[in-house]
Amino acid sequence: MMANITTLAALDTFAAVCAEKFQTRMSQTGLLTVYLKGDLGSGKTTFSQHLLWHLGFSGKVKSPTYTLVETYEMTSSSINHFDLYRLDDPEELEYMGIRDYFVVPTRNSEFGEIQPPQLNIVEWPERGEHVLPQADLSLYFSFDGSHRTVTLVEATDTLAFDIAQTLQEHTDVAIQ
Repeated sequence: MMANITTLAALDTFAAVCAEKFQTRMSQTGLLTVYLKGDLGSGKTTFSQHLLWHLGFSGKVKSPTYTLVETYEMTSSSINHFDLYRLDDPEELEYMGIRDYFVVPTRNSEFGEIQPPQLNIVEWPERGEHVLPQADLSLYFSFDGSHRTVTLVEATDTLAFDIAQTLQEHTDVAIQ
């Protein structure tokens, strides 16, 4: 499925719908991994910023281009935003303990509390190939200078369909 994103407002609408669907899925599974793919300037980081704001983060969203990961802790969720563009070798991810980021949060048996659900957003996931786990959803961003599209590809269930259906029924974002 492909969403046509013609304006920044449309990108924001797309991010809002994704935030709603991601929050629901995270509350069910505890962990959601989303890959963002596309060329430089195609809208991945801008989408991430809008997504974080719609998930309830009110501060400045920093690009993790140089730090590889920025973590945003909120009451309802924990979000790790990765940007692997500057990664030279996927093995570098092992040195930073990448596998610890992709563990489903567990219930603390002593206090009966559960850690908040976690969302991992990964830009340039192909740079971490063979080290990163499979994504629940991949978003492919493309921009031809005047027209932006986002192709939704799911790996595990109906998340892409749910997002596309909501966009089609409740917004003016065109779906193909």
